[in-house]
Amino acid sequence: MTPAPPGRPVPAVAATVADLTPEWCTAALGRPVTAVTATRVGTGQIGLCFRLDLTYADDGAGTPGPASLVAKLAAPDVTAGAQVSEGYVKEVAFYTSIVGSLAVTVPHCWYGAVADDGATFTLLLDDLAPARPGVQADGCTIAEAEAAVANLVGLHAPRWNDPDLLALGVLDRFGADGAEFLGAIHEQMTEQFVARYADVLDAADVATLRAAAAATARWIVARPEPFAVVHGDYRLDNLMFGADGSVHALDWQTVSIGPPARDLAYFLGTCLHTDDRRRHEAALVERYASALVGVGVPAADVAGIFDDYRLGQFQGPLITVLGSEFATVERTPAADGMFLAMARRSCAAIRDLDALALVG
Repeated sequence: MTPAPPGRPVPAVAATVADLTPEWCTAALGRPVTAVTATRVGTGQIGLCFRLDLTYADDGAGTPGPASLVAKLAAPDVTAGAQVSEGYVKEVAFYTSIVGSLAVTVPHCWYGAVADDGATFTLLLDDLAPARPGVQADGCTIAEAEAAVANLVGLHAPRWNDPDLLALGVLDRFGADGAEFLGAIHEQMTEQFVARYADVLDAADVATLRAAAAATARWIVARPEPFAVVHGDYRLDNLMFGADGSVHALDWQTVSIGPPARDLAYFLGTCLHTDDRRRHEAALVERYASALVGVGVPAADVAGIFDDYRLGQFQGPLITVLGSEFATVERTPAADGMFLAMARRSCAAIRDLDALALVG
């Protein structure tokens, strides 16, 4: 179990919302909680989120806790939870031991713990309301894309090509064997995805999805440097937008070490409407590269950034297909709309940018 910050008792991981009692929250927060009201929020695919409205006793110290927090818990299906346990371990580790070395904007973590088997976990995070979540199917404005890209600079730049990342023991980096394994899974899952959406996918997108899946093993190990901490699923549904223009990144279960342009490509390729991406992607990629250099990343490392961005487009079909097929929640029209928007946009980007030419 990952411990709470020093000086606080370590409560058991809250396996379900029923475990989020006043006594549990008191132990986790180190403040006397007298009442907790939990309300389901979000539509997480591999976990559950609840807004906690908290009431405190006067402890005489004048240090009241937050009036509300968001609790993130494991999927209710124990089998499904075990299947994604690696992601649970990664997310807790990100908030409790990695994010402090980065400049990316995320909600403050008040408590994080994961069970020894990785099947259950608990995170208590700042409630960012009234910030609004992005909606994948709706896409975003160019101004929102600019803000999200700026936040990626804060994620990638601080530990750019940092060899110490490899010694953390939590973040993985794919090698050839892992690439072959994932490629085989991607091809299998792509056929299931195509069958599921056969009535609404056009022939060009089906062909691109299959070609992208066949190229996965080669793509994963192509251009391994530069590398940085990467989110892996940096898209609108995992971002919160404030009225002041701020962007907070959520959902770090896919965090790893990899080529940073993959996050950029995945975001622009799946979140912008296709016409907007075509008009603005060159400027947004240049804006990202210039910002990296501005905070100390060597200019030589970003000289080939647009080809890295082209290559990164394969992240779109990979995450879309695997996310759809491994989701632990019931299929809904909203989820279908999200996955289809991502598939169509990312397939168009792969074709527009001739990304397949980079993997042979």
